[in-house]
Amino acid sequence: MGALSATRGQAAAARLLRRARVAHLATASGDGEPHVVPVCFVYDGRAIYSAIDEKPKQRPPRGLRRIRNIEANPRVALVVDEYREDWRRLRYVLVRGTATVLDPGGGEHAGAVRRLRRKYAQYRAMRLEELPVIRITPERIAAWAARPARSPTAR
Repeated sequence: MGALSATRGQAAAARLLRRARVAHLATASGDGEPHVVPVCFVYDGRAIYSAIDEKPKQRPPRGLRRIRNIEANPRVALVVDEYREDWRRLRYVLVRGTATVLDPGGGEHAGAVRRLRRKYAQYRAMRLEELPVIRITPERIAAWAARPARSPTAR
């Protein structure tokens, strides 16, 4: 599906994808072992980008399970949700697509780093231009939002 069209639900999904600060990225190994991690991300209307940043990690970037999984199986899902105690205000967006690992040095990588730094001040002090970026190309974007309960007197 790529970019979202202008229907009301799709416009709301695009707003949530642009506004949300965290998402959950689901990957699977070549033999189907699932893995889910929270990620910071940016959505440009066509693709979603997530940096492998300098927060403490147990492995070097290419050794991270999400990177190894994407290289073995590029099919991914990304969930952005908004939880409220008032369940009439719940919503989420589920993106299914393919992921690619962008190595440092290319124009798309540099553009993704610029967008990520605009969204997250913490990234301005990190050497993201030296680290991989994950690009997710959406194939399907599904949005769900709770509907307010109808008044019993409304007809």
